[in-house]
Amino acid sequence: MLFSIINTITSWFLKKRIHQIELFKKYPIEVQNEVLLSLIKKAENTEIGKNYEFKSIKDYKSFSKKVPITSYEEFYPKIKRSIEGEDNIFWGSEIKWYAQSSGTTNSKSKYIPVSKESLEDCHYKAGKDVLCLYMNNNENSNLFTGKSLRLGGSRKILNEGDNYFGDLSAILIDNLPLWAEMMSTPNSEISLMNKWDEKLSAIIETTTNEDVTSLAGVPSWMLIMLNKILKEKKCNNILEIWKNMEVYFHGGIDFKPYKNQFKEILGPNVQFYEIYNASEGFFAIQDRNNSDDMLLMLDYGIFFEFQEYNSDGQKNNRVVNLSDVKLNTNYAIIITTNAGLWRYKIGDTVKFTSLDPFRIKISGRTKNFINAFGEELIIENAEKALNKALTKHKSTVNEYTVAPNFIDNSKSGNHDWFIEFEKKPKNIDDFKKDLDLNLQKLNSDYEAKRFKNITMQELKIIQGRNNIFYDWLKNKNKLGGQNKVPRLSNDRKIIEELLKLN
Repeated sequence: MLFSIINTITSWFLKKRIHQIELFKKYPIEVQNEVLLSLIKKAENTEIGKNYEFKSIKDYKSFSKKVPITSYEEFYPKIKRSIEGEDNIFWGSEIKWYAQSSGTTNSKSKYIPVSKESLEDCHYKAGKDVLCLYMNNNENSNLFTGKSLRLGGSRKILNEGDNYFGDLSAILIDNLPLWAEMMSTPNSEISLMNKWDEKLSAIIETTTNEDVTSLAGVPSWMLIMLNKILKEKKCNNILEIWKNMEVYFHGGIDFKPYKNQFKEILGPNVQFYEIYNASEGFFAIQDRNNSDDMLLMLDYGIFFEFQEYNSDGQKNNRVVNLSDVKLNTNYAIIITTNAGLWRYKIGDTVKFTSLDPFRIKISGRTKNFINAFGEELIIENAEKALNKALTKHKSTVNEYTVAPNFIDNSKSGNHDWFIEFEKKPKNIDDFKKDLDLNLQKLNSDYEAKRFKNITMQELKIIQGRNNIFYDWLKNKNKLGGQNKVPRLSNDRKIIEELLKLN
């Protein structure tokens, strides 16, 4: 009875936010303009604000003329000064948290500033909105009669406690308000453990006796945890352990290759809700049941701009705000945030599926493509083609990565697909042919280069042993949290490392 009352009250409290969401859906451009002017006002007395004359900026047009677009490499000297103790460089309030990036191809980590405002008005506000939108779409939900199992990263404190560095998920867990901590499992001490194997065992030991009603985390790592639970508890379905499981909130990587496995493990009635967040901010939330796009969240203290993009570079130099975006066009995202990132390229690309309201799909990364032979293969093509082949052949994958293979140093070559199958196709040759044909149907450049095998030959599949990607990440100290395997590479570094482990 008590849990039912808590569920009712919490649902009512969260759904009060719906009115504000409807407001920015109705007046998106106005809300975004207000966000921009508010950010400029907050930072007008910072070093950046003075350099670019923020006090003279009155609208988007003048902002876009005065402030240059920047990348992490260009912005890093300012971040470094902030880490070393300088204040008021790019944001008006103190910065003491830095989200550490999870890149696996470069040993140098990125450090993204996280302000008090970005924690409160972006990430935590978004966390409540995820629950709000889910509850609003599912009136009979009993989500708050149980707990949410979170699968996060680890924390590392440097500079004698003055600054804090870690995965974004760890920063959020470490700063959670009391009410959110009470609704989550495992506790912060376990969630922030550094060693993934030890953390996984501790999570399983402490959560399998809890009433878990939702899951949240990156699909690849969540799948490892769930399979380990099923193996240890000798169960076929997670509902044998958590009978009230309702929903899995996921993000970080494309979900399609994993979806069938999750359906088998979680059962047919558990829902899937996608979220789009990064170290730089929280951007979009799935706002409808059984949808494959997400609502762009416009009142989190983030101002959005977009640059039309293809895998071979920008189609044009024009950068637009929301008022000028088009449907089904590949855009690189540029953000200005309440943590002091100004016209910052985050490296992701999206496509708009709706302009009223603004809904998006993640289409890939600006650097996550292969163009070794002029094929311009982007991640969206690769994942769609793979998913079609997996569905047809009733097979599933744990992880995969793709790289070009130059044959005899000539212009001819192929793509090597290194795949760790969870469930192998019955006929790997037929699977390979279907995957190759799917790619040709989805990508005209790939199709042209495959014509008569003149420029490109048929792709090759390399089957990885069980846990090969797990071992590869472990060797790089990248287990757990938000770490993920790069899907597409223009060089063979990753595949060659995997081959040595295979």
